[in-house]
Amino acid sequence: MKKIFVLILSAAFLAASCADSSDDRVVTGYVTSWGTTMPDPALFTHLNYSFGHVADSFDSLYIDNEPRLAEVIALKEAKPSLKVLLSVGGWMSGNFSEMAASDSLRSSFCASCKAAVDRFGLDGIDIDWEYPTSDLGEISCSPDDKANFNLLMRDLRSALGEGALLSFAAYFDTQFIDYAGAVDYVDFVNVMTYDMGRAPSFNSALYQSDRHQGPTADKAVKDHLAAGVPKSKLVLGIPFYGRGDRVFFPESIDYKDLKVDGRYYEVCWDDDAMVPYVANKITGDIVFSYENEKSILAKCYYIKDHHLRGAMVWDCGADDSDFTLSTVLWTYLKEK
Repeated sequence: MKKIFVLILSAAFLAASCADSSDDRVVTGYVTSWGTTMPDPALFTHLNYSFGHVADSFDSLYIDNEPRLAEVIALKEAKPSLKVLLSVGGWMSGNFSEMAASDSLRSSFCASCKAAVDRFGLDGIDIDWEYPTSDLGEISCSPDDKANFNLLMRDLRSALGEGALLSFAAYFDTQFIDYAGAVDYVDFVNVMTYDMGRAPSFNSALYQSDRHQGPTADKAVKDHLAAGVPKSKLVLGIPFYGRGDRVFFPESIDYKDLKVDGRYYEVCWDDDAMVPYVANKITGDIVFSYENEKSILAKCYYIKDHHLRGAMVWDCGADDSDFTLSTVLWTYLKEK
């Protein structure tokens, strides 16, 4: 039996409740093609396999490491209710703009997605276009991407049929997508509420604080709701990794690999931002920002309080061998 740590919370958190049924909440985890470990299927409702990509011909789909995808799908044998989707895209994965701009290319690509669903016995497709109208990921883009993204969602829904799942990953800022024109076609919008700062700021702050005046998960949720995403489709992203200052700590460290040398650093907690951080013992400077059981529990109560659809994790392989963070998510979103 996995160990659940006893967490000390404020009375407000302990009193938090939600009228929504836990049966409807989703706990979605991304599983990478390059990973070597598997998540515990008992702790997730959905797994998104990353990644597939738009082919250089713009008219079809190809998938990284198909044998690993087959292994992920095989987890359904242990948990038949588990849903497995293929996530297409990822950081620096391009060819979306050209594909989505052409009726014929878009139609062929959607048919290729449907063929992959049928071939592997998938439950649906997740689109991770980072990002329409943007070349931040060093991919091609066009001002027409916003409108064409909606056409892609429409055509994917038509190709996949109503019985399949369709979702997309969304930047924490709403600038790249016309949500009002897209949400009717999809089941979930997975908001990537992480990479919102790095030490000396916070990677995934729930709220602002004296230490963090940047983007927050709370603001991202409110912005997406205002942009037209219904609560019933909004899934909050939670990172299983942290961001360092690149001087004393590496740029990125998975939760399972984090080690804090108590001679030089101390683990601290920000009561306002609701996240832990590692500080330099001498200067007090933040050198690493991450998530732990306490901060994830705070996000679970936030999801319940705001009646959101659930949580999304990037990525499952960053959890430790005891599935510590995954267990907290599952326990407080699905069982309590």
